[in-house]
Amino acid sequence: MSAARPSAAMQSSVLVLNRVYMAIQVMSVRRAFCLLCKDLAEVVCVENGGYVSYDFASWREVSEFRAQLEGKREHEDWIKSVNFEIQVPRVIRLLTYDLFPRNVVKFNRRNIFLRDENRCQYCGQKYSTQQLSLDHVIPRSQGGQTNWENIVCACLKCNVRKGGRTPYQAGMRLYKKPVKPKRSPLLSAQLATIKYESWRQFLDDAYWNVELQN
Repeated sequence: MSAARPSAAMQSSVLVLNRVYMAIQVMSVRRAFCLLCKDLAEVVCVENGGYVSYDFASWREVSEFRAQLEGKREHEDWIKSVNFEIQVPRVIRLLTYDLFPRNVVKFNRRNIFLRDENRCQYCGQKYSTQQLSLDHVIPRSQGGQTNWENIVCACLKCNVRKGGRTPYQAGMRLYKKPVKPKRSPLLSAQLATIKYESWRQFLDDAYWNVELQN
């Protein structure tokens, strides 16, 4: 299967449920279709207040029917192969997986940028990811640790200005105090869009920390 627009459809995400319909992770589209083609997972849709499941063959038929009858909506993603076109599912369920998700927010560069909304925590301006760096509020040379409470986004200019000093020593002020997020910043950002609003049916406050797996 080849993607007509890999930068759009193939870079979207799919919510993965275990066998008892509990969200366990967010997966790439490519990986999700591999599981569907191997009959290791099924597509799950919420229709008329209930869950409807489709295997790969039936999801392909439903996709073709929807495209002809309803047309393609702006927030939907579609993949075109040589012989057919299929809609990217938003949710799949693993047919033989019973494990539960780990209620942990991963500490990584992507989640720090998302937590701080790509905003320099010193000047308060928003920048692209390429224009931002990570800064130890209390420098490591002064005993600062690498954790949620001591790492913030900083633009290159502010990072250079601050140097190996604390904000107080550099005469700078933090935009907001860094804290460990209670929910996955990635999921919070995705759930704010219409594209992934169907995920809310399967996510509550206790399980918002599933992470992206490629």
